[in-house]
Amino acid sequence: MHRRHLTAAALAAALLAALPAAAQDTVKIGLILPMTGPSASTGREIEAAAKLYLQQNGSTVAGKTVELIVRDDTGTADVTKRLAQELVVKDKVSVLAGFGLTPLALASAPIATQAKVPQIVMAAATAVITEASPFIVRTSFTLPQATVPLADWAAQNGIKTVVTLVSDYAPGLDAQKAFAERFGKAGGQVVEQLQVPLKNPDFAPFLQRVADAKPDAVFVFVPSGFGAVFMKQFVERGLDKSGIRLIATGDLTDDELLDKIGDVALGTITTHHYSAAHDSPENKAFVQAFQAANGGMRPNFMGVGGYDGMHLIFEALKKTNGATDGQGLVDAMKGMSWTSVRGPVSIDPETRDIIQNIYVRKVEKQDGGLYNVEFATIEAVKDPVKAAK
Repeated sequence: MHRRHLTAAALAAALLAALPAAAQDTVKIGLILPMTGPSASTGREIEAAAKLYLQQNGSTVAGKTVELIVRDDTGTADVTKRLAQELVVKDKVSVLAGFGLTPLALASAPIATQAKVPQIVMAAATAVITEASPFIVRTSFTLPQATVPLADWAAQNGIKTVVTLVSDYAPGLDAQKAFAERFGKAGGQVVEQLQVPLKNPDFAPFLQRVADAKPDAVFVFVPSGFGAVFMKQFVERGLDKSGIRLIATGDLTDDELLDKIGDVALGTITTHHYSAAHDSPENKAFVQAFQAANGGMRPNFMGVGGYDGMHLIFEALKKTNGATDGQGLVDAMKGMSWTSVRGPVSIDPETRDIIQNIYVRKVEKQDGGLYNVEFATIEAVKDPVKAAK
């Protein structure tokens, strides 16, 4: 009897000892996204893109099975932080990913640092984010990265005076500062800087101030998903017929929502790193597959941030032969380059930000829909904020 008890105890101990080894055969990715709330379109796009990547590439890499765990943070930073803690402590994830807005990415940064878990930012775009933790790597973009080329374009195309109108939170302030500094250096003048509350925005009174100022152009940044509301009020205030040109980062003319915005968007000039109309074989195949897998939904720049984020994780695991040590994975990601559906990209080894082409685009009708049609390319753009340090 005593021997049998010992045998049972030994067996239990062996099973317990085997658990971590078995767990290591699975690489868990905790995908934290705003699946509900005003930024739900961001979460929907990134989740769809991550799942498409797994569908196309399989769920095994370097002998490991990849498991995606999706959590809805509702776009609330406190919820993001709690979910990140749970995913690290309870679910034992090897990677945190997603992060639809800047406050959400920043809320999780201390957890990534303490747990030494890579945090792949697939959406949030304030320049400072990657400086919040040595474990953050970004596959989206930064607002200054998209904005500086637009300031150059404006100065080169007869625009002398501009009013800037941005959402009043970190990415908007990033965009405002980047545009004003670059446009000013080129001889242009920002005559007024307007900040619109992020929650329940009413653009009408700010658009009236734009109309009163009569600039050559208004430069706009609003987060993905807010473009339809802005454009509706832009037209209601008569600015579409005022002679004031509308220029913006590509968040305004989000590919997923562009057809819903309608013809009022025609002619809008934007700069961004991705368009569903990007003319490459990789992108045409991606758009076709994405729409087929998601009931016709068009991919946008958030989806591409998610798709490339998954590629980055998979390629890093290949380089580490499946090892999930956080520092090892981040080191494997630094300097990595590949041909994305958006064009050539790489991870800056110094800043862990993405280096990518920025395209100047115009909203046009194409193939029966509205698209951001690219007509100029600025190659291999780094985040200008960090590049200036």
